[in-house]
Amino acid sequence: MKNIKHKHTWQYWLFFLAGLEIITIAINFFYAPINVAAGGSTGISILVDAVWGINRSITVFIVNLIMLILAVIFLGKETLKKVTLGSMLLPVLMAVTPSMKLTTNNMLAVIYGGVLMGIGVSMLYRINASSGGTTIPPLIIKKYFYIDPAMSLMAIDMTIIVLNLFVDGTEAFLLAAFSQVITTITMRYTETGFDKKYQVRIMSNNKLDQVRDMLQNDYEGLTVFNVVGGYTDKDKQQLVIVVDTNEYGQLVAKIREIDNEAFIVTENVAKVHGGKWQI
Repeated sequence: MKNIKHKHTWQYWLFFLAGLEIITIAINFFYAPINVAAGGSTGISILVDAVWGINRSITVFIVNLIMLILAVIFLGKETLKKVTLGSMLLPVLMAVTPSMKLTTNNMLAVIYGGVLMGIGVSMLYRINASSGGTTIPPLIIKKYFYIDPAMSLMAIDMTIIVLNLFVDGTEAFLLAAFSQVITTITMRYTETGFDKKYQVRIMSNNKLDQVRDMLQNDYEGLTVFNVVGGYTDKDKQQLVIVVDTNEYGQLVAKIREIDNEAFIVTENVAKVHGGKWQI
């Protein structure tokens, strides 16, 4: 059987470059001007620049090159293909993108930098790409020691963040730690979206058919589950439906009008694909 090769479209490359450039802007416009290193090879470059005055793009290039060599030795060609382009393009973009201080408020700088970093990294994750750097060692550690890469990456980033104490003092350390929180929160919402949904489970002892008719007439995506009552040990049905947040209050009110004693359980849903939501 022949291997099927997937060709990337121009939209992929545009998205890829945009993600890398957003990361670059976070570094050159917000983190580097205030000497705050929030992790990764870019964080190392900020520390090196602050101590020895070496150009940040050069440091990122050297660190990423070392990481690529480690990837070749320990991880193989597939991982190398995934990280090589991002590893080499990031220092180039850092070199050609101007670096300037946009705000004199350090707290605003790390907030904007953290948000942009989270968006850029999430964009790369979305297309299964990477900027390389310190994401390589966690993969090696996972392969040989079976430790979760997320834990290893956090340990590496925290080490870089702690180094702020020795380079620029306590305030830089606190700002770097805070920016990491901002980045994590941003990535969470960027990956799952801001338009949350509710999954609602409904059970009614006497008026389930009426509730079901209402849901079928007024909403989409109704699912019926056969369940067994925990106390009665009798077969029952449970209605499950997903609604937008702005529909939830009205939905509960309609159910209560039909059966004021209906049992309703609501769960947060990060993302829904298909049906009326399509994507």
